[in-house]
Formats: sequence, C-alpha cells, structure tokens
Amino acid sequence: MKSLPTITMITPSYNQGQFIDQTIQSVLSQEYPDLQYLVIDGGSDDKTLDILRQYNGQLQWISESDRGQSHAINKGLDMATGHIIGYLNSDDIMEPGALRRVGEFFAIHPEAAWVTGKCRTVDQNGKEIRKFITRYKNFWLRFRSYKVLTILNYISQPATFWRREVTDVVGPLNEDWNYVMDYDYWLRIGRDFKLWVLAAYLAQFRYYPSSKSGSTANRQFDEELRAAERLGVSSTFMLLHSLHNRLVISAYRLNMSQGKPASVISKAVIK
Repeated sequence: MKSLPTITMITPSYNQGQFIDQTIQSVLSQEYPDLQYLVIDGGSDDKTLDILRQYNGQLQWISESDRGQSHAINKGLDMATGHIIGYLNSDDIMEPGALRRVGEFFAIHPEAAWVTGKCRTVDQNGKEIRKFITRYKNFWLRFRSYKVLTILNYISQPATFWRREVTDVVGPLNEDWNYVMDYDYWLRIGRDFKLWVLAAYLAQFRYYPSSKSGSTANRQFDEELRAAERLGVSSTFMLLHSLHNRLVISAYRLNMSQGKPASVISKAVIK
C-alpha cells in the first residue's frame, strides 16, 4: 500500500445548528491520518458558531457573509491543501471508515481522477428512508455512463471525491446555480475524466421537509435542464432528460394521491 493521500473535506454551513455537530463528528471520527477539515459558514445567527468554537484546533472554520452555498464551497476550494477533495453539507453524514476507503482507493489507483460511492438517505432523525431511490441510483451507478448522466443524476454528492488537479482543469463550482451546482460539476468533470465507482456506502444524505432539497423538486429539475443545455448536451439527450423528469414528477404525484409518504418517490435523481 502506498502512503495515503492528504484529504480536504469542506462543509458549507448556514444556520444548521440542529445538525452540524453530527456532521462534524462524522468527519472527525474518521481519524484519517492526514485530513484538512474546513467549515465555511455564511454568518450563521443560530447556535452554529458556539458549536464550531468547541472544535477549535480540530478543524479550520470561518464565518462571514457570502453569496450562497456554491460561493462557500469555492472559498473552501481556494483554501484546500489536500491532494483529494470532497465536500459534505452541514446536515449530511459520513459513513464510518469512508475516508480511509477513499484514501486507499486513490493510493491504489493513481490513474483515477475522481470517484463516487453509494449514499443512503436518512430523515431528520437519522432513520434511513427512500430505499427504492437508493437502489435506483445504485443501478445506474454500475454503468458509470456519461450519456446516462446527461439524462439523470445518479451521482450522490456527499459520496464523491476528486483530485485537486481536477479543479485546476475544470475550475470552481458555478455560482449561478442554486440547486444543481453539484450536477453541473459532475457534467463538467465527466467531459474530461473517467468516473470511477467504489462499491461501498460512503455517506448519508439527509432529506427532510424544510431542507433545501426537500421542497424544491420542480425548480431543481428546471435548473438541471438549464445546466445541461448550457454545457452543450445534445437536443436528443435534453429531451430524454426532460421526459425522465416528467416521469419522476408523475410518479411522485401518483404516490401522493394514494396517500403514501412523499419521500418514497420525490426527487429520485436530484441528490
């Protein structure tokens, strides 16, 4: 085994005092031997700063007004010193041992530029939900197809990592997008670099009614299409993407009309 690469984890944050302690603990408890952990807070006025102060000396953090989530992540990218980079939102969780799996993967595969793994979805209490959607995304993940990616987003953001050289080539996140900055980034990376897949659960994405992803499905779908169009995705694949979005929304409405939990179908390919 070659020596493990340094990893930078970035957590953008704004008024997530309810969850951010769990997020931080999930990263620090990895006990990865060479970790830079950055929390980029947008000037929270809840208990977030009190929590961050408890971790002085264990992570780096700043708190100042910003232009939103993408801007916060881009600040982190500018501060990153690790050879491998990933970001974890302030209500999501890393699975135990995830960073070591990622580090060992990149050590063994120097030819790999980026990698993604599996991701569970949990509710605000940490209970796993939307298992059908997890299986659906895992199915497409096996193919690692860029063409499929232009139709549906099967890559889970909290479980995705890349070499810092990728950012040198692709650039920072596009701050024009409010919801699909990650999908836009995957499309941009995928044009130049082969996607690799780790067949392991690396993270937990938290989904709940008041979360950013919990109440904006239609707007996120619209942004997905605009992001794909801006990157020059062909009209044929744009049509397939639109049809897929309509199918997901129709399934969601049918599910709701039958009185089943909205989380079973809603936003099948957003996160």
